[in-house]
Amino acid sequence: MASSCQNLIAALKDCLKYTDCVLKDGRKPSECLKNHFDELPEECQSLRKATFECKRSMLDMRKRFRGNIVGTQFEFTPRTPPSIPSSDPPATSSPT
Repeated sequence: MASSCQNLIAALKDCLKYTDCVLKDGRKPSECLKNHFDELPEECQSLRKATFECKRSMLDMRKRFRGNIVGTQFEFTPRTPPSIPSSDPPATSSPT
């Protein structure tokens, strides 16, 4: 696979990891992408479309001559995992 689409693919994987479909429902990211696409956030849906366009442009002979432009300008910065609140009650100070 061309390296020009790698940032888009990494961003799509990262986006899918933190969706409700994966975290709450316990499904695989590939299953969410194939069977539950409508439930995904708009960010993941647009990343999927951009990834598709990037891969398709690699096969288009007219664009091949000019170079793959679709995914080359995208920069990926990984998300930080959401923090899970602890179930311990907050410590209270005892009166003296």
